[in-house]
Amino acid sequence: MRGEFNGLKSLIRKKNQFAFYVHCFAHQLQLTLVAVAQNYSHVALLFNLVAKITNVVGGSCKHRDTLRGKKIQRISKELEYGEPPIGRGLNQETNVKRVGDTRWGSHYGTLLNLVHMFSSVIDVLEIVTTDGSTSEQIGDALTLLNSIQTFEFAFLLHLMKIILGRTNELSQALQRKDQDIINAMTLVRLSKQQLGDLRNNEWESFMNEVSLFCSKQNIKIPNMEDKIIAQGQSRRMVEETTNMHHFHIGIFNALIDWQLNELNDRFNEVNTELLLCVACLDPSSEFAAFDKQKLIRLAKFYPLDFSPVEIQILASQLDTYILDMRSNDRFSQVTGIGDLSKKLVELKKSIVYPLVYQLIKLALLLPIATATVERTFSAMNIVKNRMRNRMGDEWMNECLVTYIERDVFDTINNETIMKRFQNMAPRRGIL
Repeated sequence: MRGEFNGLKSLIRKKNQFAFYVHCFAHQLQLTLVAVAQNYSHVALLFNLVAKITNVVGGSCKHRDTLRGKKIQRISKELEYGEPPIGRGLNQETNVKRVGDTRWGSHYGTLLNLVHMFSSVIDVLEIVTTDGSTSEQIGDALTLLNSIQTFEFAFLLHLMKIILGRTNELSQALQRKDQDIINAMTLVRLSKQQLGDLRNNEWESFMNEVSLFCSKQNIKIPNMEDKIIAQGQSRRMVEETTNMHHFHIGIFNALIDWQLNELNDRFNEVNTELLLCVACLDPSSEFAAFDKQKLIRLAKFYPLDFSPVEIQILASQLDTYILDMRSNDRFSQVTGIGDLSKKLVELKKSIVYPLVYQLIKLALLLPIATATVERTFSAMNIVKNRMRNRMGDEWMNECLVTYIERDVFDTINNETIMKRFQNMAPRRGIL
């Protein structure tokens, strides 16, 4: 996870090309944003400016209080004229959030708040330019005022807000503990479809939204037919283009294409199909997810374990297997693939359906990382820190369980814990 063994997956695949591994999809989704930001200078500039805004505006209690005060004044004024919508959850007190390096959703929340509080942010920056404590702080505020009060910044701000919004449900689904593979894969497909629709059908509505925002914030809107010099070109090879071409083709289409390419690369068909096929083994709800064709497809991913003749036998074996499972009451309460394998061995069904059991074993051995796994690694740095670096494995495991599953432990009252501890061994005192 720390990148200490670069290319480890490729080295393993050279030894065995059928050694599949499904990396954490929540992490892969985050990597798409990182890749786009690193390879597309406009996005990198946007997030650099957003980071500086949070440092200047939210860098002190005084500035945060000023920001909240300006926002309250604007809401009160708009309420007098009946401009903002009134309802539960609307017009609440907010602040500019700091972007988290490894949280896709934090980027989306930061951009939403910045759009919502843009006028108040401008007011605070103007105050800092006159009342700043240092010349460096005043200089940063002046630079930000000149940079963010431009059409290009507003354009990028709204574009990234929409792109992140189209994938926000996917991000939330991939970070759940009880991750539903089929629903997650459906959301991956829908996110790609929504980005494609944004690129092909929503340019005009997007431009109307940006133009309305700029008009409200007194930001000059350029004439889209005016000629401009393309940035990044050699002065000896100057290429003129229009503002329309620059914003529509050079930024809007190009950025969405980058995002779609990264999503297609990170969520490739092999990993997606592997997960959907494995999900068909789930015994929950009387084997409702069972799909014979997908399970045969899963067997074909492992030609060293299933010969062409065995795949034909498997096709016939699956028909008998599913009838047996659905008619046997002993399998009605089985909820996971692991429990299913135990029950098959217990009832000697693993001998009756050897190829199906082999398929289940391969599914159990397939390494699939989830957000829960990555959170566990992060928790290790908290539980076993520099001051507790001599902690043994058994004690660390017990601490990690209570830390990671703290939602469960919060439901247990202290009286129950004390009684359990008191009954473990004879003790002189009574707790």
